[in-house]
Amino acid sequence: MNLKKLTLTFFCLFPFNLIAAEYSFGVVPQFEARKLYSIWLPILKVLKQKTGHDFKMHGTESIRQFETEFTLGSYDFAYMNPWHSLLAFEKQGYVPLVKDGARKLKGILVTHKDSAIKNISQLEGKKVAFPSPNALGASLLVRAELMQKGISIKPVYLGTHTAVYLDTALKLVSGGGGVLATFSNQKFQVQDVLNIIYETQSIAPHPVSVHPRVSKEVINQVKQAFLEMSNEPEYQKLLAHIPMKKAVVARQEDYSPLKKMGLEHFYVKD
Repeated sequence: MNLKKLTLTFFCLFPFNLIAAEYSFGVVPQFEARKLYSIWLPILKVLKQKTGHDFKMHGTESIRQFETEFTLGSYDFAYMNPWHSLLAFEKQGYVPLVKDGARKLKGILVTHKDSAIKNISQLEGKKVAFPSPNALGASLLVRAELMQKGISIKPVYLGTHTAVYLDTALKLVSGGGGVLATFSNQKFQVQDVLNIIYETQSIAPHPVSVHPRVSKEVINQVKQAFLEMSNEPEYQKLLAHIPMKKAVVARQEDYSPLKKMGLEHFYVKD
């Protein structure tokens, strides 16, 4: 067989658009690294099975570092909070791909069950922990609504949701900000000693977003893979750990209401 025929045969058997590629996948560090990897590596393995492409998870030690990375366009795909999705679109052109259609995102405030603080007004002047200044539900929404209600606090930032709940459980702070999804993922010993004393308004949940450098073909493959996983019982349990109980298509306009909440006044840029 001559070279021309051999080349033609190769591309017939292995079309160019099916050749595997590796894509970086960033995940906002809501939990400590070991837990994040235990949640996402099985999901990325299924994405590889369904799309034929490799997905390499890129973890970061803090939400601040995660913000730096997506601002630089380091990730091809990334699971990020809704406020991050607006910033990522502005800085790099990232667009939302899929989100959880079974729930909304809301922030919560927790205190120790033995604490005398049962109402958010009692947090006036008290030390309250948050994952980071720019964690959307757990920090931006909570701090904005406390300010709107005229409640002044002393915020401290601990890096992850898990650290916030643990410090509150150990009574190292008067209260802590989080979200329902991460609270429900904490160990029973931690949940059992905490009370939720406040919930913020609801917004669209975290999307998986994609950088514009990724081809439309691959974008559609990944989108379809998530939608298929959401309808297959063996993979539903994997997505539920994100949590993403029902994957649906996400659009940029899903997150535009955030622009009217004045959150930019609480976002820390440096």
